[in-house]
Amino acid sequence: MVIILSCNTAVLHWVVDITLHKLFRFAPSQIPYRTITTSHFRSALLCSYHDNSSCHAVTRLNSNGMSCVFTKEAIGCKSSKDCSKPTEKREGRCAVRYRCGPLGTIQDVLRQRPGWIEVKDDSDWDFHWCDVSWLRENFDHSYMEEHVRINHFRNNYELTRKDFMLKNLKRFKKHLEREASCMEGSNCDFFPCTFALPNEYHLFVEEFKRNPGSTWIMKPAAKSQGVGIFLFKKLKDIVDWRKHDGTRSEEQKDANQVESYVAQRYIENPYLLGGRKFDLRVYVMVTSYFPLKAWLYREGFARLSSTRFSLSSIDDKYVHLTNVSVQKTAPDYDPEKGCKWELQKLRRYLTAKHGRQVVEILFKEMDNIFISSLQSVQKIIINDKHCFELYGYDILLDDNLKPWLIEVNASPSLTPSNQEDYEMKYRLLNDTLNVVDMEGRLTGKESRVGGYELMWNDGPVFREKVNPEIFECSCLKANTYLGCENDREYRKVRKI
Repeated sequence: MVIILSCNTAVLHWVVDITLHKLFRFAPSQIPYRTITTSHFRSALLCSYHDNSSCHAVTRLNSNGMSCVFTKEAIGCKSSKDCSKPTEKREGRCAVRYRCGPLGTIQDVLRQRPGWIEVKDDSDWDFHWCDVSWLRENFDHSYMEEHVRINHFRNNYELTRKDFMLKNLKRFKKHLEREASCMEGSNCDFFPCTFALPNEYHLFVEEFKRNPGSTWIMKPAAKSQGVGIFLFKKLKDIVDWRKHDGTRSEEQKDANQVESYVAQRYIENPYLLGGRKFDLRVYVMVTSYFPLKAWLYREGFARLSSTRFSLSSIDDKYVHLTNVSVQKTAPDYDPEKGCKWELQKLRRYLTAKHGRQVVEILFKEMDNIFISSLQSVQKIIINDKHCFELYGYDILLDDNLKPWLIEVNASPSLTPSNQEDYEMKYRLLNDTLNVVDMEGRLTGKESRVGGYELMWNDGPVFREKVNPEIFECSCLKANTYLGCENDREYRKVRKI
């Protein structure tokens, strides 16, 4: 792996190409590098790790074109001696050493996996389930052996931060319309009309005035669990927010940066269950972006609001926000019943009410949301063989059974609301670790692992074992079973 940390200079990349060709006989087209912008380096760092050599060198290309050689330790990378092998014999069995930052269900799963041993040393692990803050502070300074795995991609925020997701989806849609056709671009019509504020404030005002009386929802771009969200119907309702931006000088803006928001047209006709609004939480796992390899989990749940839906009370968060962190503070919240409904039950209900064909079209459109959103960031996410990601997708259905993408979460909540929820998340996490396969049990040709189905492997994966070039893809069924029963056997677990 060759890593370049650059100051975004095309000439510098050309210099690196030439240097690689001279030093290592790489052709420019064969150079496996990725670009990372960082405040810690003003020049390019070319890191060439030789697994079979004790000399792990770093070539620094400074501004005058001179190159110097440093050891990895000179730039804060851990020595390979600090990294353990994937498995080693301990007490007569193979051991996988892991670290885990978050508490809760994931800790229970890791502790109960045979042969997995928890370690506290920051450098002595094979697998790390970390939070995003740890990743941003440590990833760039850590050298990882071939076998090491970590549960986030370096810049996962390109999909999981609301304003970045909006930017990437809009760009991807324009790319499809330009390179393919308007019909292809229409496949990306799954996110509501949205604007990033304050940058697109004037565009938002123009759209707002074209649709008087519409309801809009404001969300902080980088917050979760319903924090800071509010609905509005009049521009004056966001005057207080707008005042913080105004026409201030650059020094004032630097001193007190305005928080980024997205203003999104509110779905005023949501599909209701018992008169209450709900959205879906669906789990998608990505093990590679180049090539794109994505797995869809069968199980998930609907999150219901505790109060009947009405647009006459846009200030009532218990009506409009389905976040569990919000709903569990409702006066009539019952922790035993919770506010979730299994996805399998929802699919059976929709099939009984609307018919199988209608529901299959709905779930096919949801498959398109997952793949298109991942493709929108495929060229931007820094692919790393050490990384994988478990995404939590939030999907809203309108009363026409059209699915809308609301947001994508990089750290979906793993805190259970009741025993049933705990068992589902335990299965999810256990199957996630089975896909990562630290033990080396899989062949790499599996299309199903536990409750996961391989839905994309550098192209669509179909249930039928045929050549899609011979048969029309429209006649083939995708290898997805979202909302179907997970018929794999699991041992019963009790919440610890």
